[in-house]
Amino acid sequence: MAPLLAKLANLSFSTVVFPAGYKLGRVIPLLRKAGLPKDDPANYRPITNLPTFSKLLERLALNRLQPHVLASGNFCCSQSAYRSGYSTETSLLKIVNDIRVAVGEGKCTVLLALDVLAAFDAVDHTILCQRLVSLFGLNGTALSWITSFLSDRSQYVAVSNERSETVRCVSRVPQGSVLGPLLFSLCVAPVSNIIKGHGLSLQQYADDIQI
Repeated sequence: MAPLLAKLANLSFSTVVFPAGYKLGRVIPLLRKAGLPKDDPANYRPITNLPTFSKLLERLALNRLQPHVLASGNFCCSQSAYRSGYSTETSLLKIVNDIRVAVGEGKCTVLLALDVLAAFDAVDHTILCQRLVSLFGLNGTALSWITSFLSDRSQYVAVSNERSETVRCVSRVPQGSVLGPLLFSLCVAPVSNIIKGHGLSLQQYADDIQI
């Protein structure tokens, strides 16, 4: 395994496209919370099981992509997910501190919490790639590799010993993939500028937004 990992680590984006054999996802529906009615499909979170080698390739790509986008200056500084040193704890501390500062200044605070429905499934590949170019400066072979990673994916749903038909994915980033969470954050990065443009403060954690 170690020699294989070393070989993968030395591959460049210019010589690799994402292998077609790693683009088939096995979706496992997991109940969002214990006690929810099991006969309602809306109560399940679709987690995609992907091949191990797919995640190894994604991890190598993430190690190159993440430092670049964080240094671009366009990654939302209010996003507490998917970057080192930030967590749900730092997100909550920021919100509480903002409220306390406002109280100390004699201001009234209203907190609006937004949660995007089926957020990962709503990512449009064309819009995402456009933002990778315009906001984060990705182009050439790196952009081609990510485009290859996103395109021509398919999936099926598996429950116990039963499985659905395989269908093509025309949008979304795989929930359960290594790159998916970061790509989602890059796609929604402009949201913070829109909110701040109205003189409001915000805090984000993945698809959860507190205004």
